[in-house]
Amino acid sequence: MPLSRLNQEQYAAATSFHSQNLIIASAGTGKTSTIVGRIAHLLGAGVKPHEILLLTFTNKAAAEMVERVASFFGNEVASKIDAGTFHAVSYRWLKKQDKKVVLKQQRELKTLFRSVYEKRSFMHIDAETTPYGGNYLYDLYSFYQNTELENNFESWIIEKYPEHDLFAMIYADIVDEFETLKKEYGFLNFNDLLINFRDLCKSKELGYKEVLVDEYQDTNALQGTLIEAMNPPSLFCVGDYDQSIYAFNGADISIIGSFSTKFPHAKVHTLTKNYRSTLAILSLATKVIEHNDRIYPKQLEVTRNKEAQAPKLLAYDELFDQYHAMAAQIRDSQTPREEIAVIYRNNSSADGIEVGLRELNIPCKRKGGTSFFDSKEVKSVLDLYTLLVNESDMMAFIHLFEYARGIGSAMAKEMYIALKTLGHGSIFYGLYAPDVSISNPFEKRKLNHQLGLFDDFLELGAVGKFAKLGFEDKFMKNPILKHPKLSKDGAVFLHDFYCLYRDLKGIKQPRSIIKKIVASALFKHIVELLAAKRATLKDGSIDEKLQEGARTNIARKGLLLEELSKPYSEHERFLNAMILGSQDLTQGEGVNLLSVHASKGLEYKEVYVVDLMDGRFPNRKLMQRGGSLDEERRLFYVAVTRAKDILYLSFAKFDKIKKMDFVPSLFLYEAGLVPKDEAYRALVLKEAEKEDKE
Repeated sequence: MPLSRLNQEQYAAATSFHSQNLIIASAGTGKTSTIVGRIAHLLGAGVKPHEILLLTFTNKAAAEMVERVASFFGNEVASKIDAGTFHAVSYRWLKKQDKKVVLKQQRELKTLFRSVYEKRSFMHIDAETTPYGGNYLYDLYSFYQNTELENNFESWIIEKYPEHDLFAMIYADIVDEFETLKKEYGFLNFNDLLINFRDLCKSKELGYKEVLVDEYQDTNALQGTLIEAMNPPSLFCVGDYDQSIYAFNGADISIIGSFSTKFPHAKVHTLTKNYRSTLAILSLATKVIEHNDRIYPKQLEVTRNKEAQAPKLLAYDELFDQYHAMAAQIRDSQTPREEIAVIYRNNSSADGIEVGLRELNIPCKRKGGTSFFDSKEVKSVLDLYTLLVNESDMMAFIHLFEYARGIGSAMAKEMYIALKTLGHGSIFYGLYAPDVSISNPFEKRKLNHQLGLFDDFLELGAVGKFAKLGFEDKFMKNPILKHPKLSKDGAVFLHDFYCLYRDLKGIKQPRSIIKKIVASALFKHIVELLAAKRATLKDGSIDEKLQEGARTNIARKGLLLEELSKPYSEHERFLNAMILGSQDLTQGEGVNLLSVHASKGLEYKEVYVVDLMDGRFPNRKLMQRGGSLDEERRLFYVAVTRAKDILYLSFAKFDKIKKMDFVPSLFLYEAGLVPKDEAYRALVLKEAEKEDKE
């Protein structure tokens, strides 16, 4: 049984009789075993599996824990445990209440947000500060939703960014219109899932006897209030303040730090036995992380006693010498490729390492960059599929029509609403059977100079300019073609859209839909745009070989999507799987190239932590944008503790391209790998001056 395999500390935590428990589980101390043991204890105590909720930060982590429970209690019991990410669990509950929940990914809603933003002008405001762009303002609003519990958005902007106070009213009005549109079309993003589920928890008894939370140190204010709203009879939170590395995403380390204050009768358990790393690796990590304030006391004990290689510092004269030498060292290593990880703080580091490995024909896979589901071609196929299932999905329409030359997100939104008007609520009726008695289907612009809204809509255009394009008469009679800014390229794109959905009518198998979309003239247009963009050189010319390679890669992704659709016979189930499950799928083989954030929760026999120069790691630019040295130090701790047996830390002294000298990372000095010299004293002085200012 799971409990019999636990050490004394793990067992005490797993069998605790307290109603609120916090388990401080440092890297490699067996937190997963402890959580599985706790679930086993609950089941043994008579708690029904459906009365247990397990919240994790990846679906993969939830699946692994449920699988381990199943190995002892069987699939029938384990499958009834409610397990998943905060978002997945919220989505399931909201779907139970309302089958019309339309979940959209951030990039899709960002497109809708831009369509609102692009209607605004800031030119009438005389200010030294440049207003935020649409994409950045959306990210700022998302951060606000995750972290702010009291102020409205306008007040929050004025408080946090006083130099933008003159724009705050327009920003807030953009957000209000965006939220109104979302509500009108039934769209929810990942933040909305949590907010709506939190509201549901306040009004409904969910029936959970215990809620278990993994990676508790990474919860943000919104997730924290969701847990509070659940108000379960028993709460079991597992985390490590030294591994809190998601402040950029709103994670609040004070949530784990204030657990004992919030729950005065809570029991705090500490797991001290490390089963992963050697003594030398763990000693180095501890030596550095102890420079951060201690929230809860802990002293780790190494359980591996065999002789091991001490962590090694690799110093290079030049930046790219580092990447090439590292690739050569990996080539000569006896460690299996899959057991080697190169961990970096900045994506530019990953590019250099990947080039070095490819030159030596060493296979590698990169995690933390653009995933399969984030590629524009895959998004386009899924947008086309989404509209077939749900024509009310305005964002999918907008996102697609941004590929038409001359059509931006604001104009695409105007066309969508016009089609809906022509079809009396249906864009496809508006496309194939428009009400031609409606001569002007375009919405009238609002005017409000204070909110940056100006009238720039011209009189209707003539459709005669499209006469030579060979469109059939029925299509030519559609009033949508009267949009004054619609170009010939835009009209051709609209016609291809018209032809595709006429061909898709009546097809029921997801696999057949994918094949039709990928073979369509509309998608081929998107492919050519993407391939040309990816093959454009710095001088503006197009490399034909790169262009053909881009086409091949896009075609391969189309085939992979077709493979993914094979097990499904229902459109909606296939699309939901692509939206909710996409983030856990990875591709490739060989050496693992990982950002520090992507390495969280993983372990490897041999690890290289690269570019340990001041400015790069710690990343001073990100620290200036709201980060902190403590956060950077926690990132270093996470990177180092991924290593089980062999650890290399590397830095370079010079960048010949930028003509820049480097100073070793402060963390190398703190680890005792570099003698404390004048450069170290300058770094310490810089930090002291910064603290004084704050």
